[in-house]
Amino acid sequence: MSRERYAVVSCHVERPLEDSVWARFSTLQDRRPGGFAVAALLRPPDPGAGEDEAAWLERARDAAGRGPLGHHTHWTAPSHARPTGGPTGDRVRAEGAWLRERGLAPTLFCGGGWYTDTEVAEASAELGYADCTLRASRPPYLASGDPWAFLPAPARIRLPSGARLLAIPTTHSLGELARALVRRRALPGIVHVYFHDTDLVDRRRRALVGALLPVLARMAAPSDLDALRVAVAGEVPELGWDDVARF
Repeated sequence: MSRERYAVVSCHVERPLEDSVWARFSTLQDRRPGGFAVAALLRPPDPGAGEDEAAWLERARDAAGRGPLGHHTHWTAPSHARPTGGPTGDRVRAEGAWLRERGLAPTLFCGGGWYTDTEVAEASAELGYADCTLRASRPPYLASGDPWAFLPAPARIRLPSGARLLAIPTTHSLGELARALVRRRALPGIVHVYFHDTDLVDRRRRALVGALLPVLARMAAPSDLDALRVAVAGEVPELGWDDVARF
């Protein structure tokens, strides 16, 4: 890629079966504010929560037709993202296999609650994902000792197994982007903004999305996560897992 600044946008789609939430998200994807093809990082249906798999698949296929598709894991429950026990990588692998068996081909991954560990990273690499779980700043709500991974710009991560994982970090929440613009803080060469689908049912946060993305598009060339994933794959630096893991 050239040295021009680029920006991409993703949404953590955690309630795709709630009609009011889904309607807002699908409308936003269609509208492409600022020219952004918003990536849908979708939480698969939870087998223990009685969620309608057929309805979920229909909506996932619709989302995949409008922008990049990603896999977003909640380990404990639909409303509890971070794990409370059990093999974390196995959950990612099982969900990834379920998605592929049903004809979906997500290219991206993001751990719920920004959770990652070596097993999650290894599973993401095995599935061929570009991982967006890594953050350019520490999630403010994490307790001391909660694991996360730090990365300010795209890189290829060398995992303990020897596998390589392409990582495209998430750099800004809506609030972080708004503060950066108001305070005229320098933006990185690649800006990755995220929000949640539930933000779109809140009038003020929905308005914030609609206002911020066109401003961002004037400051950075709009791209999407799939295009960026392909463009940077051969030119990013390589780092070790210990360079990015944080506790």
